[in-house]
Amino acid sequence: MKKLATIIIILFTVISGKLFSQNQQEQTKTQIKPALLIIDIQNVYLSMVPEREKEVAMYYINGLIELFRSNGYPIIRVYHLDNESGPKPGTEQFEYPTSVLIKDEDVRVIKTYGNGFNKTDLDKIIKEKGSNTLFLCGLSAVGCVLATWIGAQDQDYKAFMVKDAIMSHNSDYTNHVEDMFDAVGYDVVKLILENSGK
Repeated sequence: MKKLATIIIILFTVISGKLFSQNQQEQTKTQIKPALLIIDIQNVYLSMVPEREKEVAMYYINGLIELFRSNGYPIIRVYHLDNESGPKPGTEQFEYPTSVLIKDEDVRVIKTYGNGFNKTDLDKIIKEKGSNTLFLCGLSAVGCVLATWIGAQDQDYKAFMVKDAIMSHNSDYTNHVEDMFDAVGYDVVKLILENSGK
């Protein structure tokens, strides 16, 4: 009888401990607070992208902008500046195409490295916006988007590239990056945003 009572006490302790641990984990789950990073879709760089890939990506980028805006989440524009070869801010080559649905109030970050976090205020801006989960689109899948995705991991953000909204000078390279880094589709982003309580 003593053995049975001891076994019951041990089982009760183990089960109680597991339930307590599970409750603690559920309480510490972080709510998703998304932000959209649009990277380097400047006129000067878009000319290097195959036309079909550019059309598809720009369509999805505009869709993402509308999705984030309609759900009240931040949109952050990232621009690349090479101090030696330009393009210079304020020139048409530096800017995004006028077909992109950005607004002046969308935060703008200018970087001089591939990684948008390197020597910029990007991390500070994201924190000020209260975001912890980043969705990346733009140029280049094998360059600045990838470097910024890695930079986001280094800053402890959850970061996702968005399938069909990234592009590069070679469509095969873009497809490989999307596969290797588990890019999420537009529908997945939409589902996440619509279920991320503000």
